[in-house]
Amino acid sequence: MTITGLLGGSFNPAHRGHRAISLHAIAALGLDDLWWLVSPGNPLKDGAGDMAPLAARLASARAMARRTPIRATAIEAELGTRYTVDTLAALVRRYPKRRFIWLMGADNLAQFHRWCHWRKLARIVPIAVIARPGYDAAVHAAPAMGWLRRYVRPASQVAHWTDWRPPALVLLRFRPDPTSATLLRRINPDWHRRYGRDQRPPVHSPAHPPSV
Repeated sequence: MTITGLLGGSFNPAHRGHRAISLHAIAALGLDDLWWLVSPGNPLKDGAGDMAPLAARLASARAMARRTPIRATAIEAELGTRYTVDTLAALVRRYPKRRFIWLMGADNLAQFHRWCHWRKLARIVPIAVIARPGYDAAVHAAPAMGWLRRYVRPASQVAHWTDWRPPALVLLRFRPDPTSATLLRRINPDWHRRYGRDQRPPVHSPAHPPSV
């Protein structure tokens, strides 16, 4: 059985903060690998705005993931899924010999109740929440925590998460990296041009990831 973490996001662009959190999670959760699910789009974000093309975001993720057990993929574009709940259900069906755990930042937990069928999502795979400075109060006051609180597992038991039956949630604390994709875009709005204007994102299954 292969143990895989899943971290979704726009990766607009991918940066060292994504990499640092992922490497910490790999160590804490005993993961064999971790997949970055580079989203075609985020239903909770308005319009295209300053969102770079998927090909550029995927290329930036692959560059940032080099020489690690992190695999960047645009598999959601292949699956045709719009919502995380559908993506997770599809991955669990497609890869029955893998155990998945969903990773997300504390800021996402604070708005988790806005996600499509979030209770169903929590019943598909365990969830590991990465603590972020300034979000502790928001996490504990989050509407979703009224339901999830009964399923929170002690961080001291995280080594045995593969034995947990969802719903199961664990809060992990790491020293955060202050890098922000928003700040990086503000500094260099045209960051994506370095990856080529006409590059198309290749479709592939992460079980056979490209070299990164």
